[in-house]
Amino acid sequence: MPAFPADAFSGTAEYYLRYRPAYPGALIEDLIARTRMEGRGRLLDLACGPGRVTLRLAPSFAEVVAVDLEPQMIAVGETEAKRLGQTNIAWSVGRAEDVAAPRESFDLITIGDAFHRLDQTIVIERACAWLKPHAAIAILGSHDLLSGSEEWHAVVKAVVERWTQRPPVYIPATQTGPEYCERLLAQAGFVDVSSFAFTAPHVWTSPDIIGHLYSTSFCSKAALGANATRFAADLEDALLRYDARGAFPESLRFGYTFGRKASPRSPRG
Repeated sequence: MPAFPADAFSGTAEYYLRYRPAYPGALIEDLIARTRMEGRGRLLDLACGPGRVTLRLAPSFAEVVAVDLEPQMIAVGETEAKRLGQTNIAWSVGRAEDVAAPRESFDLITIGDAFHRLDQTIVIERACAWLKPHAAIAILGSHDLLSGSEEWHAVVKAVVERWTQRPPVYIPATQTGPEYCERLLAQAGFVDVSSFAFTAPHVWTSPDIIGHLYSTSFCSKAALGANATRFAADLEDALLRYDARGAFPESLRFGYTFGRKASPRSPRG
């Protein structure tokens, strides 16, 4: 797994919350139905960012613990939770790998769009210990804006490469995709392991695209430095030359891989 410095997402939290497309309602509803908590139980959201998963799932649990390495992400998540009136979330700054939790104390553990940044073997091993028997883990993900295949994606990629002096880095599906996650969960002894895919239509504007890129580690304002404003102007100009209407549609792809902790009497594998 690539090594990410602790401050890789410094200054991105507000952009992350505002400009990262939300997980589809159908995905959230499917996951909630599969956990069958109905306002009971405890959720642990690892590498939670500003709470894109935390805030959506919190109403379905009695208690939520949300952990992220970046203090700014936690601060933005706390502020958003207060705005929404969600009072059952305990926010904490720290590494997912270092969480100190009692054994068999959670009913669901989630990781959303951050699994590739974690020590996966350690996290899954510890998650198995933290979960109650029959409880579950869900690894959520979405396809990055720059991995799209619409013609306008090529315009964005070209501008990003020009200002960052390198092509965008993609994590291969062999290290993050559903089959990979299913294999890791099965090897760790989880049962009922399956993956579920969802799509959602989305229309970006040029400010949306710029805000989304500012939420990334490679194209944040911190990473771009003094070039951040000029980058945004260049990208907006390129996009509007491609389509003067300023509307850039695509079909967003999301999904999650799910597994249940085996009970002591259940077969493992």
